[in-house]
Amino acid sequence: MTDAGHTFNPDCVAIYEIMVKGYLHKSRADWFDGMAIEPQVDADGRSVTKLTGKVVDQAALHGLLRKLYDLGMSLLSIKRNELD
Repeated sequence: MTDAGHTFNPDCVAIYEIMVKGYLHKSRADWFDGMAIEPQVDADGRSVTKLTGKVVDQAALHGLLRKLYDLGMSLLSIKRNELD
């Protein structure tokens, strides 16, 4: 798949920003492979959490999403940033 001259490779390391509804304590960083965990309040005053970090491939991403699901966290968004 290409977009604007870029080739998408789902099996390469990338930085992901995952936003979930609710509060996730920073002490869970080890459980999420060392991702940075930033509890925040959105524009509507709701508690949300942003997880940011390197994800080695799609299987690892699915594992992270499964952990969030197991904790009952609702997924709001996922943003993928390629490493140069």
